[in-house]
Amino acid sequence: MAHGKHKPVFIDMTPMVDIAFLLLIFFMATTQFKAPESIPILLPESHSAIKLPESDVVILTVGPKPGNELFWRLEPQPEVGIEMSEMENALVEARIRNPRLRIAIKAHKDAEFGVISDMMEILQKTNNTRFNLVTNFEDDTETSGDEPTSLRPVNQDLVRR
Repeated sequence: MAHGKHKPVFIDMTPMVDIAFLLLIFFMATTQFKAPESIPILLPESHSAIKLPESDVVILTVGPKPGNELFWRLEPQPEVGIEMSEMENALVEARIRNPRLRIAIKAHKDAEFGVISDMMEILQKTNNTRFNLVTNFEDDTETSGDEPTSLRPVNQDLVRR
């Protein structure tokens, strides 16, 4: 019995490279990136956490003193500056377009409470009595500065006169 010479086994890697690049292109095309924030916000801390939804949410951002800049972001659109006087009409229009809209107030921990109080009055005036305050999750253990964003639910009952 004569044994023939063994041919080495060769695996063509070209199709695997093609598949890897197709997957890379697919993930790059379908990934949604978070819009950059207009100003850095240091959030107050909280002990409970509810994840911020990805859609159907208006985020009202209040900057730090002295300017207390106001920003409006209707997910997934980018953040834009807004005046307190424009906020009432913007909230009414957004609520008409989407009745299931959730409202979140994201205020810098050094922001003046008067500005936040004015925002809450506008929310009450427009019958938006359920909103969330965005905070940083504070764990009892030692944590880094990259805590996940959480919501603190607020239910403000309307006062009937």
